[in-house]
Amino acid sequence: MRNDKPLISIITVTYNAEPTIERTLESVEAQTYPHIEHLIIDGCSTDHTMSHVQRYVERNAEPDRHSIRVVREPDNGLYDAMNKGISLASGDYLVFLNAGDCLHEPTTIEQIVSKTDWQGDRARSNPFGGSLGSSKNYAVLYGETNIVDEMGHFLRHRRLQAPEKLTSRSFLQGMLVCHQSFYVRTDIARTEPYNLRYRYSADYDWCIRIMRRAEHRRLRFLNTGLILTDYLNEGLTTKNHRKSLFERLRIMAHHYGWPQAIAYHLWFVARAIIKR
Repeated sequence: MRNDKPLISIITVTYNAEPTIERTLESVEAQTYPHIEHLIIDGCSTDHTMSHVQRYVERNAEPDRHSIRVVREPDNGLYDAMNKGISLASGDYLVFLNAGDCLHEPTTIEQIVSKTDWQGDRARSNPFGGSLGSSKNYAVLYGETNIVDEMGHFLRHRRLQAPEKLTSRSFLQGMLVCHQSFYVRTDIARTEPYNLRYRYSADYDWCIRIMRRAEHRRLRFLNTGLILTDYLNEGLTTKNHRKSLFERLRIMAHHYGWPQAIAYHLWFVARAIIKR
């Protein structure tokens, strides 16, 4: 069992992602950090997504390359597929990197791990594979995000910035940390699957619940101070912006109460008007 360095599970959910999947696969393939498990959860794509995935698997077949596991079966949408990824992940930490999203640079995972002061723990081995690690290990590792276009070209830094000190209350101001720049200890993620009642913003709800679970256990969060992800501008939430906003209002009210949820959303509207 490897305890000196954590295993990182990267979960990529795909469905007819032929135009964007190759760039995502290449960004994982280029990582200098050796202890990576890449889970690809495909919802039975009908285009050439799986051809790209198969070539990627073949290129990384050597024993010294990172582990790749591919699951291809019907699902009940994006968040159902993400829950499958959580259940299959054997890493110490997991992160979601969907088609079109990329790790910011080849040394991104290596840089993240170098900041963790990882402490393995043989006595608390994970029945799914991998170590759960010491309770002293950070519950969440997070950082900044760049927004890119479909060609991977830089557009801008993400408007919402990661706070220096993250808490579950931080998300009253919106989703300050991009989902793809939010690395969670796998043992914690297993206790909080995505709520499938939410179609567009279940990631917002999930991050809040993860942080509350960690706070209850008095676990720490680490701001890596790094740009971790190049995020594709046209994601599910972006394409369904209005529906996502209403869903986020409901989620915010559920976690923080209606008065604060309404007050903050009025502030969001005012801020948007001022910046025009």
